Amino acid sequence: MLIKPISFELTWKIRHKVMWPNMPLEYIKLRDDHKALHYGLFIDDELITVISLFVNLDQKTVQFRKFATLKSYQGKEYGSQLLNHVMKEAKTKNIAKIWCNARTEKIPFYKKFGLKETRHTFVKNGLSYLIMEKRFTTK
Repeated sequence: MLIKPISFELTWKIRHKVMWPNMPLEYIKLRDDHKALHYGLFIDDELITVISLFVNLDQKTVQFRKFATLKSYQGKEYGSQLLNHVMKEAKTKNIAKIWCNARTEKIPFYKKFGLKETRHTFVKNGLSYLIMEKRFTTK
């Protein structure tokens, strides 16, 4: 297993296949992908899990988006390992808060990492989301 930074283009195939397979590929591309940090988890040189981090240094926050693991590798802790990795990185970079738009069915998963529910909810393309966050003490 290897976790390393990747190009944003490498995230697209997994994002599309896992998150929005019935939408055109363009749907999973984000306007600011080129500004974000992207990480991948590899098993035997195969990219199986991706996550994209959008950093706001002025506010000392990081939003993670488009976090996806290939279905055949889900439930095997690979996504957990990648999320733990980026959370540790955020904390060492003096980030005050990491957050995400969590699909409501994923709330229990994110709670395992210390993310807390906020009051902010929304619906997009028929899916319900809740903003979740974890705050760090900064220097």
